[in-house]
Amino acid sequence: CNCSIQKFNKFDRKNYFYPDQTKNYQISQFDLPICLGGHLDVEGTGFSGNPLPPKRIGITRIHMEEDPAKLTHFNDSTGVDYNRAGVPLLEVVSEPDMRTADEAYAYLTGLKQIMQYAGVSDCDMEKGQMRCDINISLREDESKPFGIKLEVKNLNSFSAAHKAIGYEYRRQARMLDNGKKLEQQTLRWDDDRGRTIVLRTKEEANDYRYFPEPDLPPIVFSDEELQKIKKSLPEGPAEKKEKYLQNYKLPEYDVDILTADKNLANYFEQTVQLGAPPKPLSNFIMSELLRELSNKKIKISECPVKPPAMAELFLFQKKKIINAKIAKKVFEEMFESGKSAKAIIKEKGLEQVTDSGEIETFIDIAIKENPTQVEQYKNGETKVINFFVGQVMKLSRGKANPPMVITSLKEKLKG
Repeated sequence: CNCSIQKFNKFDRKNYFYPDQTKNYQISQFDLPICLGGHLDVEGTGFSGNPLPPKRIGITRIHMEEDPAKLTHFNDSTGVDYNRAGVPLLEVVSEPDMRTADEAYAYLTGLKQIMQYAGVSDCDMEKGQMRCDINISLREDESKPFGIKLEVKNLNSFSAAHKAIGYEYRRQARMLDNGKKLEQQTLRWDDDRGRTIVLRTKEEANDYRYFPEPDLPPIVFSDEELQKIKKSLPEGPAEKKEKYLQNYKLPEYDVDILTADKNLANYFEQTVQLGAPPKPLSNFIMSELLRELSNKKIKISECPVKPPAMAELFLFQKKKIINAKIAKKVFEEMFESGKSAKAIIKEKGLEQVTDSGEIETFIDIAIKENPTQVEQYKNGETKVINFFVGQVMKLSRGKANPPMVITSLKEKLKG
């Protein structure tokens, strides 16, 4: 995250009376955190799909602390789950550089990618592995100081963060326009009702009474240790994107989709290494694979068609055993049944027809049954050949080899 790593950092106790920590304090880092002064460059599209110009979002600090319990709020009570309390947590604090909900969404997406690629976390928000708090402050224009800050805590999805920012912006703007004063508050987002709810008011950092954690020693790094760690870091999302652009000659649109999820990028690379052509594979992943995953509501890590099976499917296409249209049908069956492409092709008799005599038989039937189109072709309407290709493919149940069909059609229609 382009931060300065502190060679001397320590833990502190953050004291507060709240049910998410039974001991009434949280082990955290206050004045000497592990990371200071970084940044994250964001671009692409936001949650709404609108293109975003490149922008640098500053990072104030990154500190380590322990996770509190999970609170689930009901109408008149709160459920407390202590199972995750005490689990190590990393908190990234950004500078107030984001001006729209889309910029915040892009920042969160970029941060998630970095954590996934670094192996820090799977960042599965459904499992509570990544959450975010948002601080919203309005002002009349860029020349004025920021107004009162309101914080929305523990959002468990990027879409919820996007919606909460939009809601709070509109709510606060209405209050200020009507001459009302805002009070510093901590809020929570109610996704079902699409609104924020007040948790507590006027909470300042000094309310926590920080002091050094007496049971944990400071952490001290040498320059040599930091260099060794830096050299051991895995490939990040920015490096991955550049590699895909240069080595695989993929367009930026493809690269953005393939590298958005580390597991999807790994799936793509493993399949390419097993012989699948990069661009056709990229097209297939974006159209066929992602659609099936979405329909079944599963992740790429749960995909029943593993890279070796996908590579085999493309091998059958390369050898002209099946064509692209049949490959899509075979893939759907592979996804449903878990069977191999070879088994499905054999069971259903889907081998591509490459016998020239059989193809010519189909062509003869198509020409005989469509004299009007034959005349159109002979009169210079060469696009009519696509009609005949369609007829032959229909007669062969999609199994005829398209290049052979086109070559033979041109020869037959000359006569």
